[in-house]
Amino acid sequence: MSAHFDVAELLLLCTIPRIGSQRIRNLMTRFRSPAKILAASARQLVEVEGIDKLLAAQIKKGGDSTVVRLQMERARQWNVRLVSYWDEDYPRLLKQVSDPPLILYARGRMACFEAPAVAIVGTRVPSPYGKLMAERFARELAMRNIVVVSGLARGIDTIAHRAVVQSNGMTAAVLGSGVDQIYPDENIKLAEEISRRGVVLSEFALGAKPDAPHFPRRNRIIAGLSLGTVIVEAGQKSGALITADFALEQNREVFALPGNINNPKSFGSNALIQQGAKLVTSVEDILDELGQSLQQNVDAQQKPLPELSAVEMTVFSILSQEPKHIDEIALQCRLPVAKALGILLTLELKNVVQQLGGKNFVRSLP
Repeated sequence: MSAHFDVAELLLLCTIPRIGSQRIRNLMTRFRSPAKILAASARQLVEVEGIDKLLAAQIKKGGDSTVVRLQMERARQWNVRLVSYWDEDYPRLLKQVSDPPLILYARGRMACFEAPAVAIVGTRVPSPYGKLMAERFARELAMRNIVVVSGLARGIDTIAHRAVVQSNGMTAAVLGSGVDQIYPDENIKLAEEISRRGVVLSEFALGAKPDAPHFPRRNRIIAGLSLGTVIVEAGQKSGALITADFALEQNREVFALPGNINNPKSFGSNALIQQGAKLVTSVEDILDELGQSLQQNVDAQQKPLPELSAVEMTVFSILSQEPKHIDEIALQCRLPVAKALGILLTLELKNVVQQLGGKNFVRSLP
């Protein structure tokens, strides 16, 4: 359900110079809608904290309707939804951070945040170990119906998003640009795939180009959407450490994978462990730390196993959440490869098996 006002009215309010998000929140507390704010008298406006006579005059003058019209046209063109802080499907955890975005631009399914979320971030130039761990942790979180949040950057972010997409899980990509300005360019197709089951998000207006100051703000949203942040591999000056700092500020958990002490790409993540981040070697470490409430949320989303034939149960029983190749499955089941593949496709239609790349299969139910 949406807030009881047109988000275009809020966008119009945001175009007023100097107004800022905190002042808008103060005004909304008093007047309840953007239309009532714009209709209020200057005398009423200056009674609100942070509103002086000059700003009250600017509010009375109104916002830039041309900017609003162009944004709304672009939103329709790109199938983007503007989600306000007062919408019911604005992510609950994000509301708890300092200065949450007033408007989120979303391509995809905001409903994915009904499930718990965990962030995975790290270096843009990972080692083979970092690549392997990012893929493993992202896939295993996705298999447990946890949304994986990251920033669509090169390296760890991209690997994590792609692993979730390949597992048919839900992932959220938070951008340092408009959601119609995918960066880097090679992730345009990945962003489309993410938006089908998860969501591509930004607080920056449509058309906004990627810009250095945008990325720390993006990182605060990544941390804010998540119960915890996993640092897979990070150097001493990695942007992932900024995300970890935001997570700590927001009283969220910080997890770090231990790395080679001689590898500069692990200096930042190892330092986080020294400073008190939770050392993790498995997804179970994350679930244990996040507590019983997360596990209950995950358990509630698991579906009962449908009725399976004897041969389907034989194939299903040898699968786990670790990928297994079709040749190995056929060998263990003592079936021809073609026959085993046919059974696996039937199980996939019953939503109890998922096919990954390279004819590898996993259970989609724990």
